[in-house]
Parts: sequence; C-alpha cells; structure tokens
Amino acid sequence: MAQRVRDVMTANPWAVGPDTPAHQVATIMRDESVKAVVVTDDGRLRGLVTDRDLTVRILADGGDVSARTVVEACGAELASVAPEDDVDRALTLMYAKELRHLPVIDNGRTVGIIALRDLGVEAGPGFGLDAPGVADSMA
Repeated sequence: MAQRVRDVMTANPWAVGPDTPAHQVATIMRDESVKAVVVTDDGRLRGLVTDRDLTVRILADGGDVSARTVVEACGAELASVAPEDDVDRALTLMYAKELRHLPVIDNGRTVGIIALRDLGVEAGPGFGLDAPGVADSMA
C-alpha cells in the first residue's frame, strides 16, 4: 500500500496572517528552524512563504522592508495536497511546479505541510527539470 501524505507531513505548521510583517515571519523561521510558513486568513489557506521567498521578493527589492507584509512574499500560484493523497502525487506535483514545500489541506483547513526533505528527496541543481516527464513537457 502506498504511503499517504499524512504519514510524512508536519502537522500544525507555523501559520501567520496575511498582514504579518515579513521581518516577523523571518524571525519565526530563524527561531523555530523552519523554512516555510503558511499564510492563513480565518483558518483558510491564503499562501505559503519560504525563506527564499522572503529573500527574493522582499529583501532583494531593497528599501525599508519593515513595512512589508508576508502576503507580498507569497508566490502567485498556490498548490496543495490532501492528507489522504498518495505521497507519489505530492512528489510529482512538487517536481512539476518546482516546489520544495506544499501545504496539506483537509476540508478547507491547513492541517500540515510536506517538504521534499520529509520524503527523503534533495532538490539539487536543475531541480524540477530532471524529474520524470518534466523535461518532456517542456520540449
């Protein structure tokens, strides 16, 4: 029987509201040793932000970052999986969309987060481009 997302996900991930200052999220990531935080609004998933998102979308812009909010760092496209999904589905989605983290949603609520490292997979150079079927779909 295939392994399910709920068997490998991190339950109850760190969650912040969309108006949370970006620097506060960076502090949570540093203090709690996490690389991704979900952004929720009244318990509903609004986005996911990673340490890289904060660097590329907030810090790289320069200027006064103290007034920037976490929602500004979230990616435009949001993908997710359900706790009962097969781990292979999560992995395929992560490779196809070049994601290292996916929120886990159950009945509209964020219940966990799954990372490539949870699956024992490393994202090396060319991440996503060497996944089965990905290179073919780009041709």
